[in-house]
Amino acid sequence: MNKLLLFTFLFSISISAQDTVTKDFDSIINMEDAEDYLKVHKSKYNKIIVFNEEKHQTALAIDLFNGGTTTVESETERVKYKVIEKSTVTNHRVSYIFFDGLKMTVSEINALRDKILVKYKEGTPFSMLASQYSMDNNASRGGDLGWFEAGLTHPTFESEITNPQYSVGDVFTIDIVQKQWYYIVLKTHEPKEIREIKVLKIVDRFDDK
Repeated sequence: MNKLLLFTFLFSISISAQDTVTKDFDSIINMEDAEDYLKVHKSKYNKIIVFNEEKHQTALAIDLFNGGTTTVESETERVKYKVIEKSTVTNHRVSYIFFDGLKMTVSEINALRDKILVKYKEGTPFSMLASQYSMDNNASRGGDLGWFEAGLTHPTFESEITNPQYSVGDVFTIDIVQKQWYYIVLKTHEPKEIREIKVLKIVDRFDDK
Protein backbone atom coordinates (compact mmCIF):
# COMPACT_ATOMS: atom_id res chain seq x y z
CA MET A 1 0.00 0.00 0.00
CA ASN A 2 2.82 2.38 0.87
CA LYS A 3 4.53 1.63 -2.45
CA LEU A 4 1.33 2.51 -4.30
CA LEU A 5 1.02 5.78 -2.42
CA LEU A 6 4.65 6.61 -3.14
CA PHE A 7 4.23 5.87 -6.86
CA THR A 8 1.08 8.01 -6.97
CA PHE A 9 2.88 10.85 -5.19
CA LEU A 10 5.90 10.73 -7.54
CA PHE A 11 3.66 10.52 -10.60
CA SER A 12 1.72 13.58 -9.44
CA ILE A 13 4.98 15.49 -8.95
CA SER A 14 6.06 14.57 -12.49
CA ILE A 15 2.76 15.73 -13.99
CA SER A 16 2.89 18.92 -11.93
CA ALA A 17 6.43 19.68 -13.18
CA GLN A 18 5.36 19.14 -16.78
CA ASP A 19 2.40 21.48 -16.27
CA THR A 20 4.74 24.12 -14.84
CA VAL A 21 7.06 23.95 -17.87
CA THR A 22 4.09 24.14 -20.23
CA LYS A 23 2.68 27.08 -18.32
CA ASP A 24 6.04 28.85 -18.45
CA PHE A 25 6.22 28.43 -22.23
CA ASP A 26 2.61 29.46 -22.75
CA SER A 27 3.01 32.56 -20.59
CA ILE A 28 5.90 34.01 -22.64
CA ILE A 29 4.73 37.29 -24.17
CA ASN A 30 7.90 39.23 -25.07
CA MET A 31 11.59 38.88 -25.89
CA GLU A 32 12.68 39.34 -22.28
CA ASP A 33 10.49 36.42 -21.24
CA ALA A 34 11.88 34.32 -24.09
CA GLU A 35 15.50 35.07 -23.19
CA ASP A 36 14.83 34.22 -19.53
CA TYR A 37 13.23 30.96 -20.63
CA LEU A 38 16.29 30.07 -22.71
CA LYS A 39 18.59 30.74 -19.75
CA VAL A 40 16.64 28.24 -17.66
CA HIS A 41 16.12 25.67 -20.43
CA LYS A 42 19.65 25.63 -21.81
CA SER A 43 20.08 23.55 -24.94
CA LYS A 44 21.89 23.92 -28.25
CA TYR A 45 18.53 23.23 -29.91
CA ASN A 46 16.55 25.97 -28.17
CA LYS A 47 16.87 29.40 -29.78
CA ILE A 48 15.26 32.54 -31.18
CA ILE A 49 14.86 32.43 -34.96
CA VAL A 50 13.67 35.07 -37.42
CA PHE A 51 11.24 34.45 -40.29
CA ASN A 52 10.92 36.88 -43.19
CA GLU A 53 7.65 36.62 -45.12
CA GLU A 54 9.39 36.88 -48.49
CA LYS A 55 12.37 34.64 -47.78
CA HIS A 56 10.61 31.97 -45.73
CA GLN A 57 7.57 30.48 -47.40
CA THR A 58 7.56 26.97 -45.95
CA ALA A 59 4.42 25.46 -44.45
CA LEU A 60 5.88 26.11 -40.98
CA ALA A 61 6.56 29.79 -41.68
CA ILE A 62 3.09 30.29 -43.15
CA ASP A 63 1.51 28.68 -40.07
CA LEU A 64 3.46 30.99 -37.78
CA PHE A 65 2.63 34.13 -39.76
CA ASN A 66 -1.05 33.19 -39.73
CA GLY A 67 -1.13 32.01 -36.12
CA GLY A 68 1.01 32.37 -33.05
CA THR A 69 2.20 28.92 -32.03
CA THR A 70 2.64 25.52 -33.59
CA THR A 71 4.10 22.16 -32.61
CA VAL A 72 5.89 19.72 -34.90
CA GLU A 73 6.40 16.20 -33.58
CA SER A 74 8.37 13.25 -34.93
CA GLU A 75 9.51 9.92 -33.52
CA THR A 76 12.59 11.53 -31.98
CA GLU A 77 11.50 15.00 -30.90
CA ARG A 78 8.77 17.52 -30.26
CA VAL A 79 9.48 21.04 -31.46
CA LYS A 80 7.42 23.97 -30.21
CA TYR A 81 7.40 27.36 -31.92
CA LYS A 82 5.95 30.55 -30.52
CA VAL A 83 5.87 33.99 -32.14
CA ILE A 84 7.42 36.49 -29.71
CA GLU A 85 7.64 39.66 -31.79
CA LYS A 86 6.07 40.90 -35.01
CA SER A 87 7.41 43.76 -37.07
CA THR A 88 7.47 45.25 -40.54
CA VAL A 89 10.88 45.95 -42.04
CA THR A 90 11.79 47.95 -45.15
CA ASN A 91 13.59 45.71 -47.65
CA HIS A 92 15.38 46.52 -50.87
CA ARG A 93 16.15 44.49 -53.97
CA VAL A 94 18.64 44.94 -56.77
CA SER A 95 20.69 42.84 -59.15
CA TYR A 96 24.41 43.43 -59.60
CA ILE A 97 27.54 42.40 -61.44
CA PHE A 98 30.61 42.30 -59.20
CA PHE A 99 34.22 42.92 -60.20
CA ASP A 100 37.14 42.04 -57.92
CA GLY A 101 39.81 44.76 -57.87
CA LEU A 102 42.30 42.23 -56.51
CA LYS A 103 42.10 40.26 -59.74
CA MET A 104 41.74 43.08 -62.28
CA THR A 105 43.06 46.61 -62.56
CA VAL A 106 40.64 49.52 -62.30
CA SER A 107 41.20 50.36 -65.97
CA GLU A 108 40.39 46.78 -66.95
CA ILE A 109 37.25 46.85 -64.82
CA ASN A 110 36.08 50.15 -66.29
CA ALA A 111 36.67 48.92 -69.84
CA LEU A 112 34.72 45.75 -69.11
CA ARG A 113 31.91 47.70 -67.47
CA ASP A 114 31.63 49.93 -70.54
CA LYS A 115 31.45 46.82 -72.73
CA ILE A 116 28.74 45.26 -70.54
CA LEU A 117 26.68 48.45 -70.44
CA VAL A 118 26.73 48.62 -74.23
CA LYS A 119 25.51 45.03 -74.41
CA TYR A 120 22.76 45.80 -71.93
CA LYS A 121 21.60 48.86 -73.88
CA GLU A 122 21.57 46.71 -77.01
CA GLY A 123 19.11 44.35 -75.35
CA THR A 124 21.10 41.62 -73.62
CA PRO A 125 19.25 40.71 -70.39
CA PHE A 126 21.02 41.85 -67.22
CA SER A 127 20.66 38.37 -65.73
CA MET A 128 22.56 36.89 -68.68
CA LEU A 129 25.32 39.47 -68.34
CA ALA A 130 25.58 38.82 -64.59
CA SER A 131 25.80 35.08 -65.19
CA GLN A 132 28.62 35.63 -67.64
CA TYR A 133 30.66 38.38 -65.97
CA SER A 134 29.96 38.64 -62.22
CA MET A 135 32.91 37.53 -60.13
CA ASP A 136 31.05 36.16 -57.13
CA ASN A 137 28.44 33.49 -56.49
CA ASN A 138 25.52 35.76 -57.34
CA ALA A 139 26.35 34.95 -60.97
CA SER A 140 24.43 31.68 -60.56
CA ARG A 141 21.33 33.73 -59.62
CA GLY A 142 21.62 36.08 -62.55
CA GLY A 143 22.88 38.82 -60.24
CA ASP A 144 19.73 38.92 -58.09
CA LEU A 145 20.56 39.88 -54.50
CA GLY A 146 17.08 39.04 -53.24
CA TRP A 147 15.23 41.05 -50.61
CA PHE A 148 17.45 42.47 -47.87
CA GLU A 149 17.03 44.98 -45.08
CA ALA A 150 19.20 47.95 -44.12
CA GLY A 151 22.51 47.22 -42.49
CA LEU A 152 23.24 43.96 -44.31
CA THR A 153 25.38 45.42 -47.11
CA HIS A 154 28.36 47.77 -47.17
CA PRO A 155 27.31 51.34 -46.22
CA THR A 156 28.49 52.75 -49.57
CA PHE A 157 26.56 50.11 -51.51
CA GLU A 158 23.45 50.68 -49.38
CA SER A 159 23.67 54.45 -49.73
CA GLU A 160 23.81 54.20 -53.51
CA ILE A 161 21.06 51.64 -54.04
CA THR A 162 18.70 53.61 -51.75
CA ASN A 163 19.49 56.93 -53.45
CA PRO A 164 16.11 58.41 -54.51
CA GLN A 165 17.57 59.57 -57.81
CA TYR A 166 17.46 55.98 -59.05
CA SER A 167 14.20 54.42 -60.23
CA VAL A 168 13.30 50.85 -61.07
CA GLY A 169 15.05 49.93 -64.30
CA ASP A 170 18.00 52.29 -63.80
CA VAL A 171 21.51 50.88 -64.20
CA PHE A 172 24.46 52.53 -62.44
CA THR A 173 27.93 51.78 -61.13
CA ILE A 174 29.25 51.66 -57.57
CA ASP A 175 32.91 51.78 -56.54
CA ILE A 176 33.98 50.81 -53.04
CA VAL A 177 37.61 51.68 -53.52
CA GLN A 178 38.88 50.83 -50.03
CA LYS A 179 37.63 47.26 -50.48
CA GLN A 180 38.49 47.12 -54.18
CA TRP A 181 34.90 46.13 -54.96
CA TYR A 182 33.32 47.43 -58.16
CA TYR A 183 29.76 46.95 -59.38
CA ILE A 184 27.21 47.46 -62.09
CA VAL A 185 23.81 47.61 -60.41
CA LEU A 186 20.28 47.27 -61.79
CA LYS A 187 17.49 48.54 -59.55
CA THR A 188 14.82 45.88 -59.95
CA HIS A 189 12.25 46.76 -57.26
CA GLU A 190 10.99 49.66 -55.20
CA PRO A 191 11.52 49.34 -51.43
CA LYS A 192 8.98 47.02 -49.86
CA GLU A 193 7.62 46.65 -46.33
CA ILE A 194 7.96 42.97 -45.40
CA ARG A 195 6.63 41.31 -42.28
CA GLU A 196 9.09 39.58 -39.97
CA ILE A 197 8.53 37.51 -36.85
CA LYS A 198 10.89 36.48 -34.07
CA VAL A 199 10.07 32.98 -32.92
CA LEU A 200 11.03 31.03 -29.82
CA LYS A 201 11.97 27.47 -30.81
CA ILE A 202 12.04 24.81 -28.09
CA VAL A 203 13.09 21.24 -28.85
CA ASP A 204 12.16 18.34 -26.60
CA ARG A 205 14.29 15.38 -27.76
CA PHE A 206 12.91 12.03 -26.68
CA ASP A 207 16.31 10.31 -26.97
CA ASP A 208 17.73 12.68 -24.33
CA LYS A 209 15.49 11.19 -21.68
